[in-house]
Amino acid sequence: MSLAGIAEAAGIPLPDGADPAARVTGAAPLESAGRDDLAYMDNAKYGDALETTRARVCLVSKRFATRVPAGTVALVVRDPYRVYATLLGQLYSDALRPGSLFDSAGVSPGAHVHPEARLEDGVRVDPGAVIGPGAEIGSGTVIGPGAAIGPNVCVGRDSSIGAGATLTNALVGNRVILHPGVRIGQDGFGFAMGAAGHLKVPQIGRVIIQDDVEIGANTTVDRGASRDTVIGEGTKIDNLVQIAHNVVIGRHCVIVSGVGISGSTTLEDYVVLGGQVGVVGHVRIGMGSQIAGSSNVNRDVPPGSRWGGTPAKPVRTWFRELTTLARLAEKSTDKGGEPEA
Repeated sequence: MSLAGIAEAAGIPLPDGADPAARVTGAAPLESAGRDDLAYMDNAKYGDALETTRARVCLVSKRFATRVPAGTVALVVRDPYRVYATLLGQLYSDALRPGSLFDSAGVSPGAHVHPEARLEDGVRVDPGAVIGPGAEIGSGTVIGPGAAIGPNVCVGRDSSIGAGATLTNALVGNRVILHPGVRIGQDGFGFAMGAAGHLKVPQIGRVIIQDDVEIGANTTVDRGASRDTVIGEGTKIDNLVQIAHNVVIGRHCVIVSGVGISGSTTLEDYVVLGGQVGVVGHVRIGMGSQIAGSSNVNRDVPPGSRWGGTPAKPVRTWFRELTTLARLAEKSTDKGGEPEA
């Protein structure tokens, strides 16, 4: 990309003296960037690295602009990381979603597509993939090696199904990314328990994944028991997350690795769950709420809340509890010996 193109994509003018025809061919961290690289900086922790960077161009917020060395073009933007992500997508467009093993569309040798499946033009099916009867796959979608698409599953256009992923009882939208090992649509954990044994409750719902969702490797999403499990538009889910039957997740939520969401729970739009959060069943987390990592949610959370702890509670209350406990422990220690258990 030329400096002129970078400035245009960032929506800002080039600073005086910058050569609009100069080019960058890659991107790198501040400390290892060379004269052909783009870099960014928006955290004071990396101030020293900024002052010594050799990057040709660096995206910075206004507060750090004076620390950019003379040999580097400083592009001052409001959100350096977001602009960097946009430019990185142009420099490395192939990294935006998992690709195929092959350069051309079509069914690869070694893949099996049932005669009753329907594939639009431009679908790529890698070796070892299996597509069942009645399945429908939209144009531009890539089915990775060893993936299994079950009977009557629908996958939209320009989606990516990673190696070894399995999809059953599912309706998947457009531009969805499912990373390797994702499991979609298997039975939820439903049993009518009793002294004579635990009777399996047939799971008859689906999983509906709306447009622009991304789900990380080895995450599992169970089909609904009687109604559908739903993942809302634009939601991003990390690796190793468990989503149980009948869960409804709203639009543009962020769910970090290690989270477990129990059955029939609802997350409204724009909810963020930190790593290893546990959510019990049948609760509602209100729109825009944020739950701190390693917390346990056992009741409804009002919209716009910031909660943490076990059981989760408003962060100010949680911090006061932690502070009080720390002071009590210090007083006990001051009186002599270790604090009592």
